[in-house]
Amino acid sequence: MTPERVTVRTDLLDIAVDVWGPEVGDPVLLLHGFPFDPRSFDAAAALLAQAGLRCYVPYLRGFGPTRFLSDATMRSGQQSAIADDARALLDGLGIERALVAGFDWGGRAACICAALWPDRFVGLLVVGGYLVQDLSDPTRPAPAAIEHLIWHQYFLGSARGRRALAERPQDICLHLRRQWSPGLVDEALFARTATSFANPDFAEVSSHSYAHRIGSAAGDPRYAALDAALIPPPPVPVPTIVLTGGDAMLGGGPGDKFPALVAHRVAPSAGHDPAAENPRAFADALLALREAIASAAI
Repeated sequence: MTPERVTVRTDLLDIAVDVWGPEVGDPVLLLHGFPFDPRSFDAAAALLAQAGLRCYVPYLRGFGPTRFLSDATMRSGQQSAIADDARALLDGLGIERALVAGFDWGGRAACICAALWPDRFVGLLVVGGYLVQDLSDPTRPAPAAIEHLIWHQYFLGSARGRRALAERPQDICLHLRRQWSPGLVDEALFARTATSFANPDFAEVSSHSYAHRIGSAAGDPRYAALDAALIPPPPVPVPTIVLTGGDAMLGGGPGDKFPALVAHRVAPSAGHDPAAENPRAFADALLALREAIASAAI
């Protein structure tokens, strides 16, 4: 099974989207992270399509064939921008309500979408727990043991890191994937993903994402109202399943931000990217979420 590729125009972007499954299927938006692309979802999306879901898997801004419409638009990678792109994509697709799932950047965007627009995003599957950044004081240090694990944020948010992303993206991106999913990286899959790093905005968007979250770069003013709505980080009111990779280096449990938590599941033999590393566990979790929502509606 192979997806159909479509391009959806929003106010800011031409978003390339891989589409899986029957046109009449319940829509689900699958959001990848950094440094990944829609290839992470290929196996899981095929399973979900077989189960009757209609899966929309976009290339995030700065990745693959997705392009900004104007040179004047700030190449922001801030969390509110990624989430608003997802909302705008639903508008462009003409979809009123959808499930949303994601990991890493995509998981953060999915949490924001479900928190801010619960009338549009009716259920959430998120990998690793609540990921919304608290940017009320972005320079506040975390415990040293945590700072040690997120060294890449400081490197990629620097001028040196931005050059690494522009000049040697496969080197730093493969290193990070090996670190986050030890012994689990499919390097043939990585090779297919790496073409997405050739996007002309990849380095700028990616570097800004990390510089913004640590307080080293200002955000795009167009997202000021959304940024304000995320301080303090809001709860997610829709039915949610949290999926944790059993071998993940980063991420934790559900925490207290999911008042409508359906379940916390652990995907065996999976790390940072369970959709690729254990696609059956990822697909089963999403199907269980759909079933829980359907049961609650009866």
